[in-house]
Amino acid sequence: MRQKFQKRVVLVKTPAQVSALLALIPHLPVDFEHPIQATFSEEVKVRKPDQNSLMWVGPLADIADQAWVDGRTYCAETWHEHFKRQYLPEEFDPELCKEGYQKWDYTPTGERVLIGSTTQLTIKGFAQYLTQVQADGANMGVMFHENPRERMAA
Repeated sequence: MRQKFQKRVVLVKTPAQVSALLALIPHLPVDFEHPIQATFSEEVKVRKPDQNSLMWVGPLADIADQAWVDGRTYCAETWHEHFKRQYLPEEFDPELCKEGYQKWDYTPTGERVLIGSTTQLTIKGFAQYLTQVQADGANMGVMFHENPRERMAA
C-alpha cells in the first residue's frame, strides 16, 4: 500500500510554473483503488483584510450608531453575528466562498451553531454580503458614511 498523496496546489502564472506542473505528472502514483484526481480551475481570491476593516468602520459602525430595533440599539459585534446568520451563503459556492466552507454545524446535543465566517468568503462573496448588510441598514433608515476610510483615520 502506498503513502497517502498530499494535496498540492500549483498556481500557473509563468512558463516555469507550467514546467513544474508538467514535471510532476510522470511521478504521480497510478492506483486503481485510490486514483489521483486532477482538477484545474481559476484561483479563488478570498476577501482582503482591508475589505474587512472597511466593513467594521463603515456599514457595521453606521448600523450600530443609527439602527433602532424594538426601542434599542445593538453593538457592531451583535449586528455582525446577526448578519452572518442572515446572509452568509447556506451552501458552498465556489464563486462566493473558499473550498471547505460550511455555514452551520451541530453540537453533540443537536443544537445548530453558526461556524461560517466572512473570512471564508471570496472577494465576490464578501461584496455580495456587504450589499445585503447595507440594504438591511438602509431599510432601517441608516445613512451610510460616503467614505468610511475617513473614519478609519480618525
